[in-house]
Formats: sequence, C-alpha cells, structure tokens
Amino acid sequence: MRFVHLLAGAAAVSGAVAVPTKTKTKKQDSPFLFTGVSESGAEFGNLALPGQLGKDYTWPDHTAISTLIQKGFNTFRVAMMMERMIPDKLTGTVNETYAVGLDDIVTYITGQGAYAVIDPHNFGRYYSNIITDVAGFGAWWTTVAKRYATNEKVIFDTNNEFHDEDNALVGQLNQAAIDAIRGAGATSQYIFVEGNSWTGAWHWTSSGTAEAMGKLTDPQDKIVYEMHQYLDSDGSGTSEACVSATIGRERIADATAWLKANGKKGLIGETAGGPNAQCISAVQGMLSYMQENSDVWTGWLWWGAGPWWADYMYGMEPPSGTAYTAVLPSLTQFI
Repeated sequence: MRFVHLLAGAAAVSGAVAVPTKTKTKKQDSPFLFTGVSESGAEFGNLALPGQLGKDYTWPDHTAISTLIQKGFNTFRVAMMMERMIPDKLTGTVNETYAVGLDDIVTYITGQGAYAVIDPHNFGRYYSNIITDVAGFGAWWTTVAKRYATNEKVIFDTNNEFHDEDNALVGQLNQAAIDAIRGAGATSQYIFVEGNSWTGAWHWTSSGTAEAMGKLTDPQDKIVYEMHQYLDSDGSGTSEACVSATIGRERIADATAWLKANGKKGLIGETAGGPNAQCISAVQGMLSYMQENSDVWTGWLWWGAGPWWADYMYGMEPPSGTAYTAVLPSLTQFI
C-alpha cells in the first residue's frame, strides 16, 4: 500500500480490550499454507517519532484477531516501525516501551496457533532516508530476531515495499536480513523477502528486481517471495475501482511463471479490491488462479485490518469493516 505518510494519529480509539479465551485455528479447506490479513496501527503516525501510544499509533486488537481466526485465517502481518523499535541508529538498542506492544501481539497471535509476521513497514527507509548501510540493516535484524528466535510461529518480513532504489542494493539488504536472522538463532522460521518497485507482482521481472532477488540464499531453505498486487488502474491500492473482472489473474501471471522457472515459493502479501461486483470477481479470479498454481503460491494476505481504519474502503476489521462485511463472504473458499 503506497502510503508514504501513514495516518498521523488517525482517529484514535482507546480503551482496554478483554482477552478472549484461546481460539483454535481452523483447518483450512484451500491448498494455501498462509491466509490472513495485514494488521495496521503500530506504523501509523510515522512522522511522530518515537510517538505516543494511543495518540500516534496503536496495536492490533486481540478480539478482532480472534474473530478472524474463527473465520479461518491463520496469518497476521503486524506492521511496525524500525525507528520505534530501535531508535536513533540501526545498531542501537531496543526501545522497550514500544517493543512490549509488539511482544504482546506476537505472543497473542502465536498463542492461538496462528503465524505472526513481523513487518518493518519502512519502504526501505530509516528516518526517511534510503537504507544503504547493509551491515547496519543486518544488525537491526540481529537484534530483533534474537527476541523471537524461539517462537516457531513467528515469520520475519525483511521490509515493506522497497521502492525507487537500486535493485542490487535491495537484494543485498534482503540477504543481510536473512543472514542476520539465521545468525541470531532463528533457524526454524519462514522469512518473507520483498523486492524493489513496491514489490509488485505485475512488474516483478520488468522492473529488474527479480535478478538480484532470485539470487538470495537461505541455509534453511524457507524463503518466501512476498509480492503485493492491487487491482486498480495504477496498482497502488488507492481506489475502490478495479480495471476488470480478470485483472487479478492477469497481473500475477508473469510472476507465477518466474516462480515456476526458478523453483521459488511466493505469497501475495498485500491485495485488496473495493466492495463491488467487479472487484470481488477480480480478487476471486486471482485467488482461484493461485490455487491452480499452489505449487508456487503459498497463500495471500488481505490489506488491511486494524482498530483505527474506521470506514476505510478495504477495511477487514471485525465486526463492521467495509471488506469484512461486503467482500469476505465471497472469499471463504480461498481461506
């Protein structure tokens, strides 16, 4: 999602949330390993650093996640900010005030038997500057990965939507993250890697990002290539309109061919469409195509949920989010 400045404080909703009893994850009927939602909140107010909990940012809601698990979802991508987790410098120390919030939601999600994806939602930037310090990026990941190294239900997402960067640099940053995560003792978890050009599936090869990304190595062989795909005219995910009822499968066809040709596994880590018949058909078509090619596609995550989205056009937040009420009922066969 191409939000450069995420809701500076978005209409805050406060109040303690009762912790529900443990929810058993449902057995999925689809062939996908991962189906779920990208959870927003902790990356909001990204110009207010370090920011104030409840004013500038928030954390995902336990009860909402429990409800989504009951719907069959098993993967929750938790957006957060690198600068809030480790302020001032990439090689610095953890800000425990912020980290305890991440600890809480990760522990809650994984305690329900679901996957928690740690998603530094930074677009390849740190304090708004493109990250060029490859070793420093690795150091940041060493610090974070050590914290969750023993939790097998944690997934590490290298960084959200690198863009307008050198393709080789993006590859180097991803490899540094992989090496750091494994070196920190996190050897059992999946790692989601993201490419340049907003990690878009529709221009995965044409942008040139595929070359460097295809060379990534992992001693545990648990890399998943996370791509994003929206269905509006410019692929930015900023409109309720979708180009056509078939645009979903059309836009991921090239990436599918690349995954097959290179023996890789992929994931659509962000996708969405407006609450209308054409978009619903387009999303269904894309997910159906992914099921047909589940030898390379491991699953999909909807963008997005979170307690501050209010009436957002793609909102998957229970109980009244726009997509939760108007789109999700049409997607149950793909969960």
